[in-house]
Amino acid sequence: MKIRKKEYGTANMVGRNIEHLRKQKGIKQKDFIARMQVCGCDINSSSYSKLEGQLRFANDKELYVIAKILGISVDELFECTNEE
Repeated sequence: MKIRKKEYGTANMVGRNIEHLRKQKGIKQKDFIARMQVCGCDINSSSYSKLEGQLRFANDKELYVIAKILGISVDELFECTNEE
């Protein structure tokens, strides 16, 4: 599992949790992006990486699709899932 090279930003509240949950489920970032695209989210790897790194805002459609892929509610994306 790759280590994050840059510090987390402050553009959104959920990026860190999304990254943690995705890794916990053993889904590679490129595979997760492909699933998002199949669900109708037009997102590329750079944009998704910035979302996880909290360097850009996440829109409502992205949050809905991410929660759906992870099998959780949107509310759970906002819960603290790790101690970092």
